[in-house]
Amino acid sequence: MALSAPSGQIDRSQLRDAANGANGLNAANSAKHLSSDTDRVLVLSPGVTLTLGSDALLLSSANDTPNRIPYYNILWAEIVDDCRWLVIDYAGQTRAHHVEARRAKFAIPDQTLEQSPAGIVDQVASWLECLLDHAYAGGAARRKRAWVLVNPHAGPGGADKIWEKQVRPIFEAARMTLTVVRTSYSGQAVELAQELNIDDYDVAVPCSGDGLPHEVFNGLAKRPDARRALSKIAVCHIPCGSGNAMSCNLYGTHRPSLAALAIVKGVPTPLDLVSITQGDRRIISFLSQAFGLIAEVDLGTEHLRWMGAARFTFGFLKLAFQKKTYPCDIAVKVEIDDKQAVKKHYRERITSAASDRPNDKQPSDPNGDGDALGLPPLKYGTVKDELPEGWELIRCEKLGSLYCGNMAYMAPDANFFSAALANDGLIDLITTDGDISPFKAIGLQLSIESGHFFDNPLVTYRKISAFRIIPRTKTAGYISIDGEAIPWEPFQAEVHQGLGLTLSKKGIFEAPGPRDWDSVTITERLLA
Repeated sequence: MALSAPSGQIDRSQLRDAANGANGLNAANSAKHLSSDTDRVLVLSPGVTLTLGSDALLLSSANDTPNRIPYYNILWAEIVDDCRWLVIDYAGQTRAHHVEARRAKFAIPDQTLEQSPAGIVDQVASWLECLLDHAYAGGAARRKRAWVLVNPHAGPGGADKIWEKQVRPIFEAARMTLTVVRTSYSGQAVELAQELNIDDYDVAVPCSGDGLPHEVFNGLAKRPDARRALSKIAVCHIPCGSGNAMSCNLYGTHRPSLAALAIVKGVPTPLDLVSITQGDRRIISFLSQAFGLIAEVDLGTEHLRWMGAARFTFGFLKLAFQKKTYPCDIAVKVEIDDKQAVKKHYRERITSAASDRPNDKQPSDPNGDGDALGLPPLKYGTVKDELPEGWELIRCEKLGSLYCGNMAYMAPDANFFSAALANDGLIDLITTDGDISPFKAIGLQLSIESGHFFDNPLVTYRKISAFRIIPRTKTAGYISIDGEAIPWEPFQAEVHQGLGLTLSKKGIFEAPGPRDWDSVTITERLLA
């Protein structure tokens, strides 16, 4: 499509009405019919040409604008100021690991509008709609309605500034509707999510560490319509804390501005959640469950939050040299017990996800009847019940750490659960001994960063659907659920496949997976 200057006249109000139609949330899909090369080209004036390329908008202009903007970075486009300007809002990279909202603005010459045929109205509207189709491809929704929670005390602090300077401008440039709440005390997000009018929002966006998403999930889970709420509100994350695991897994980054862009372009992704029962209490976990060294490293260094992520390294080294152990009884419902079988399972799931269209992953009514029910019933009862049949009981005298993960990354450089999947209905379980030498313990830690942790012979890695832990020592220790402390008492966990909802870049986690997960073993070749 080219805008030239043949004879004829056009009223600016006509073009404005067409532009408004193209900019609406449910605009017509006329742009999908643009197929020819000329349909993809918009010539505003000599030297000003906008072309819809295969993966980016190509610009030829005398303006101070880039000559190429990836569709992923385009936030919005519309005609403004009484149809005199075409503006394109986009996320421009201003430095490494950082983007900012930028605007490219192009004049629509008076002579073009006054002399173009009436058909130009539909052409402009179609071109704009086609551009936005490219920018929000694969199931990403435009102009999301966001409920934003800012925790000013997250991590080393500064969440308010991060929100205002790095995140809000990107959301506003994407024309998202924003309701912003600043939390003032621990547990407030649970109360707020419990009372939230979920029909008013598409996404919940905590600006915090991983603690605030935990609160939001648990607030939604406490509602009478818990299953509907958890499948309706996509819980996302702007990283402002120490670990920022949720952002690392969903968006592949712990940088706030990049996470903001990923949320704008995110596709709906069902997420496994885990029920934790302890006494008469039931809470929801979205990230991890830890007992032993890992839990103590996390919770025992709370007073060192000013160190940022370095506090975890400090805590680990201290405990490694103590060779501390945590005697306990562990009961597990094992589903996949062999590392090679875990890799095969991961390969099958990732390959299947890659062949599916992201918008095929749209959540459906979890109850199948349009009704709104509370949390699903517990398949295996609670920690107060008799041990279910088919569970494996393991008596651990020298346990170093038991670590279970719903997600892969636990911090930007800590891909503990490399075979974790967003919604396979399984929890990844890691156990290590505590009586190994400090040097082996350090080597074990280093293997996380190098990508060899999964294959380390000191690591037992299994896929499970439920587990129970009974501490043997009466001296109080640390149990961590999503980085939050629970009492030093027996507890039980079971997974609920796809109970929650989030947004991710591609419908899967961004972690690279176990080493050589995509290779086929000799045994598999022989049995093929």
